[in-house]
Amino acid sequence: MKFGKELSLQMVQEWQEAYIDYTNLKSLLKDILHFKQKNKPPQQMPTLPNGGLNRRVSLYRAFSGLTRRPSNITEEDVEDQVILVNAVQQVGSECCYHTQFLKSSERGGEYELVFFRRLDDEFNKVSQFYKMKVGLVLNEAQELNKQMDALIALRLKVHKPTVPFEDVIPSWDSKGNRSPVCKEMAHMEVIEEIEKSQRGTDHKPEADSTLASLDVLNHVKINVKLETPRSTIKGIFTDSKYRDLTFSIQELREVEEQLKRAFFEFYQKLRLLKSYSFLNLLAVSKIVKKYDKITSRSASKAYLKMVDNSYIGSSDEVTKLMERVEATYIKHFSNANRSKGIIALRPKARPERHRTTFCLGFFSGCSVALAVGIGVIIHARNIFNHDRRGQYMENMFPLYSLFGFIVLHLVMYSANVFFWRRYRVNHPFIFGFKPGTDLGYRQVFLVGAGLAVLALAGVLSNLDMDLDPRTKSFQALTELVPLGLVSVLLLITFCPFNIMYRSSRFFLLRCLLHCVFAPLYKVTLPDFFLADQLTSQVQALRCLEFYICYYIGGDFRQRKNSCNKSQIFQIFYLIVAVIPYWFRFIQCIRRFVEEKDKMQGYNGLKYLSTIVAVVIRTIYEQKMGTTLKIMAGASSMIAAVANTYWDLVIDWGLLQWHSKNFCLRDKILVPHKSVYFIAMILDVLLRFAWLQSILGFREFFFFHRTAVTAIFACLEILRRGIWNFFRLENEHLNNVGNYRAFKSVPLPFNYNEDDDKDE
Repeated sequence: MKFGKELSLQMVQEWQEAYIDYTNLKSLLKDILHFKQKNKPPQQMPTLPNGGLNRRVSLYRAFSGLTRRPSNITEEDVEDQVILVNAVQQVGSECCYHTQFLKSSERGGEYELVFFRRLDDEFNKVSQFYKMKVGLVLNEAQELNKQMDALIALRLKVHKPTVPFEDVIPSWDSKGNRSPVCKEMAHMEVIEEIEKSQRGTDHKPEADSTLASLDVLNHVKINVKLETPRSTIKGIFTDSKYRDLTFSIQELREVEEQLKRAFFEFYQKLRLLKSYSFLNLLAVSKIVKKYDKITSRSASKAYLKMVDNSYIGSSDEVTKLMERVEATYIKHFSNANRSKGIIALRPKARPERHRTTFCLGFFSGCSVALAVGIGVIIHARNIFNHDRRGQYMENMFPLYSLFGFIVLHLVMYSANVFFWRRYRVNHPFIFGFKPGTDLGYRQVFLVGAGLAVLALAGVLSNLDMDLDPRTKSFQALTELVPLGLVSVLLLITFCPFNIMYRSSRFFLLRCLLHCVFAPLYKVTLPDFFLADQLTSQVQALRCLEFYICYYIGGDFRQRKNSCNKSQIFQIFYLIVAVIPYWFRFIQCIRRFVEEKDKMQGYNGLKYLSTIVAVVIRTIYEQKMGTTLKIMAGASSMIAAVANTYWDLVIDWGLLQWHSKNFCLRDKILVPHKSVYFIAMILDVLLRFAWLQSILGFREFFFFHRTAVTAIFACLEILRRGIWNFFRLENEHLNNVGNYRAFKSVPLPFNYNEDDDKDE
């Protein structure tokens, strides 16, 4: 694999603008190569052993006219000297490097001069970015160190040790080295002392030392984050963002879990910084060596010597911090088990298994075969013209259409994952998946194909249109197949055992729980993203309602139901359609109150208008009437226009008239601009597809009205799949623009700054 492609694959996507522009530098080298090939000099007579006179003269002129030769350059070095690299101190104490090209007077020297100027700019950009990021992680290391001081003191207070405890507050200095701050020992020794104290020894604690170490608890409080129902409810009755320590075991466990997550995220930052440094240094090395090869010069030695002496080339703060974090994490959170700690800090990606590909092909083939078989049976039995066709469509079709909606959504999501990976959208980071737990497009498609096989096999078992002449009813076993499939699906979803992608299932259930109790949980992107998916699955939720009505209140053996005549069913038919939009409305209100973002208020009004439109349109479907039709049409039109505008302008970030990409945005990941225009047109058309219920398109051609409803529901799912890709693309580009590659993890302790200042 070529290095340019390898660099693009391994770089931190959110920092891609901070990397060496290797492609641009290569294009400059190609310009140099083309010039030299075009102006290749004729064959010349052999030069003198020590070099030609002209070469000596030109070198002398270059040195005498540009700069004075440094004392560390010998006469032998002068023979092959091509560049001089100087460190220039600029405003803000930032050290930049400037390369003087000593052969600019030669023919074509301007090409090489441009190359070195560009190389200097790129290297200075990388070095400054790296130094800035290292400064941030060093500050964060000091903050984590203070958090660990409080944790150790809290452990002492909770466990009440009975052995001497030397008061220890280790810290990291500006270079990443551990330096004592009024104390001697390290955190690892602290844990050993605590463990010894819990086992019991003959030593007696020194009261003064213990009191000194516990004194830190007098200056800290617990940060209150309104992220759970309990904390949110408490936050309503109190304005304080902090609470006093209770010194309970439960509190200690919560603090340990928060710091464990904080250390994990901090370690991932260090790993990315180390990778960033390595890749950029390797890119510089390769590009200057390519320059030497193309120009037959020896500039790489001098330039790489400068690189090695630069901050990014000589700094070892990140490596030292990684070692300290590993040691601390292993001792504090892994019971001194190194292998367990390292595995936790460096989770491996989910491996691609051949059996996944095999099962995917097998289930896909089975799905196609079953679909063809169903089509053949329908044609052979002439089911479309059967007397009981309407009865089947009214009773059995809604039961199985539920699986069709789910399978189609899974297929669209697998396509989303495929294209996100193809165009380097960092969706695992955006969704907050734990490393190694995100599903690839093959796994998602496998789940959809497996569910499709079960559903199609059930349809095949229920294609009998004639009653049993003896019992005058359908077979109870086959009529219960849809209910059995739903039960199996729910059992797999809630299964607590580590099978069938448990981590992904639990992540989905956790997000669903946050949606249901939206006002009480802090709203994150996965939560409102799932709620948006549910707004496109309204018909599936109505199918679940029909399951309850059909198997409890209907006669499933006769394929009869009275759901449409039930007032309770009609009320819940309306409520079920509103629930997903209500989730989003409440989430927007929570974010508006918490973040003080007026855009969330506008977004909430958008969903409120959609709720009004859904309510009026559903009432119109049930009762009809000219007045209701006008109200439903007007409200639906307003909601459709508002939602379409929000999709294109806010969610996708498109329709920027002054963008360098006409009507799009400045940065796009898909190289073909026509894809964006096609997506916008489809979104507008499919957004207005729900107007079919008002315009009266209930039956056309040979399709039953339930089939027409299912078709338009499928179109909405297709629209949602298109929306998903461009929504996350825009989110990813926002992260890139802000160099946001890490998740912020709230810390448990808050130090009283006033006390610190007094001290």
